[in-house]
Amino acid sequence: LGRMKPVIVVHGGAGRIFKEREEGCRAGVVRAALRGYGVLKQGGSAVDAVEEAVRSMEDDPHFNAGCGSVLNEKGEVEMDAIIMDGKNLDSGAVSAVKCIANPIKLARLVMEKTKHMLLTDHGAHLFAQAMGIPEIPGEKLITERSRERWKKNLEPDSNPEEFQKDLGTVGAVAIDSEGNVACATSTGGLSNKLVGRVGDTACIGSGGYADNHSGATSTTGHGESIMKVVLARLILYHMEQGMSPEVAADTALDYMKSRVGGLGGVIVVNKAGEWAARFSTKQMSWATVKDDNLHYGIYAGEKHVKSVDEALASEREGF
Repeated sequence: LGRMKPVIVVHGGAGRIFKEREEGCRAGVVRAALRGYGVLKQGGSAVDAVEEAVRSMEDDPHFNAGCGSVLNEKGEVEMDAIIMDGKNLDSGAVSAVKCIANPIKLARLVMEKTKHMLLTDHGAHLFAQAMGIPEIPGEKLITERSRERWKKNLEPDSNPEEFQKDLGTVGAVAIDSEGNVACATSTGGLSNKLVGRVGDTACIGSGGYADNHSGATSTTGHGESIMKVVLARLILYHMEQGMSPEVAADTALDYMKSRVGGLGGVIVVNKAGEWAARFSTKQMSWATVKDDNLHYGIYAGEKHVKSVDEALASEREGF
């Protein structure tokens, strides 16, 4: 059996990344990609790798997921997450969850320990308790920056839409040495959203999709637009028609823009291990590791390449 070369691709959200946050976002996606790749190199599954990569970004306050999530209209953090295994199309998701550090871990438990695919709000909370997931005070997830933005958006003349451009959903896709693919996506959603709003992230086919027959993708951007075109599944459909990951991603993003005026970004890996990171927004932080080389960027056309050894060395020195 020909062993696949493992590949991981991660994103830290599409939108506008403010200058003073660029370095932190770059470092965060690089760290996540290296961690996920470490799992794959040790023979771990694609599902293990994407969970690890996303967990790393949930714990990083630079991103709108886990700690650092944006606040809803009432000033609380409500998070959505999904994970999917391309082998048998198993998936688990949670929506509107509060007071846990890593929604992606809970999503994986939904996939593995229940017959369901999506648990929400109070039910997800009860399930987390049953699974022994430690509860943390909601304030622990709130950063100064999220609170500032929430306050700004409450002002009568504010335009939350303006701020939405700095989104920061996180995601990962991977293929492991067995040729299995997986995806994971996690987010705090839209700033000042209505209580109980669920976006694309928790929805299978929109926030992510993984199928060994074609590949895996994770999306970021304007959730309502992504849901209207079922963006993740649309990309895989294009790959099933013979498009490369890059062309499939661009075609789907173009369609979303022309049909519903929505902007976003995607990461893709196909069953042959070819990958893409594409976006129609100004920026998207992304990183990938393949063949022991790390690639990463934020701007269109920007692509840095380092060997994994070099990257791990500078990682240890604190980037």
